[in-house]
Amino acid sequence: MNQEISLEQFWQKLSEQLEQAGLSYGHGAIDAQSEALWMIATALGFPPEDALEALDTPIPLDIQVKTQEWLQERVTTRKPLAYILGEAWLMGVPFYSDERSIVPRSFIAELIVDGHLEPWLPPNAKVLDLCTGNGSLAILMALSCPDVQVSATDISMQALALAAKNFDRHHLTEQIEVFQGDLLEAIPLPNDDEKFDLILCNPPYVNAQSMADLPPEYHAEPEISLAGGNDGMDLIRKILSQAKDYLKPEGAIVLEIGNEAKHFLAAFPEIPVNWLEVSAGDDQVLLIQAEDL
Repeated sequence: MNQEISLEQFWQKLSEQLEQAGLSYGHGAIDAQSEALWMIATALGFPPEDALEALDTPIPLDIQVKTQEWLQERVTTRKPLAYILGEAWLMGVPFYSDERSIVPRSFIAELIVDGHLEPWLPPNAKVLDLCTGNGSLAILMALSCPDVQVSATDISMQALALAAKNFDRHHLTEQIEVFQGDLLEAIPLPNDDEKFDLILCNPPYVNAQSMADLPPEYHAEPEISLAGGNDGMDLIRKILSQAKDYLKPEGAIVLEIGNEAKHFLAAFPEIPVNWLEVSAGDDQVLLIQAEDL
């Protein structure tokens, strides 16, 4: 291993190794190049995007060794890199990440940070992050809108323990209230003045056939966080049947459904839907107004 190697040269080397391994991506990195850069940046101690500004930086031998160890573990175990590093990045924000929750990657994060949800956020709005996992969407909402009161729920106590670490990491334990339980049943039925202006939800929505076909990286994540039943809509049916009771009359729910638009439209043909465009297209995330539920 050559000690005199630049970040750019080492990046190319790792990228080639990852490509040859036939891995699958989508857990915070879209391809081998992105994942290789993430490894190097983490080993050097700075955010992945900052690595692009330091391509001439020499990579010390100990950093090369550490990064190669991570790469070998990635190839051998087929775990998402975020689990190996113990950290994931979403919209430039770091989060603790491990097997207690899926790796944060919701496209709803784009809508939060870009301000597209602000029309549904009056002053001192109340927002619920349903199926919060490691807490990333709740955190991004709280960071983007400091006046918003955020609640976060999950059925998994393990996921909520991880979320609590992330709330503490970002100094948001007072702004985010946590509830444990099955979907909306986790929260006491609110009075009118306690209802939510907006519900955010990236629920388990993968249909049974797609679950069977997922690569090993996804099977390393909790199945309860992914599997949505035969057509992927089992939990969404329950959520939409209850959501109106928790929303203000002018409120709305934002749902991520991934590649399940066909199944969603077949299951809920009577519900008017507003599709929200994200980087993956205009059929991945939708908004439903309370009055249409």
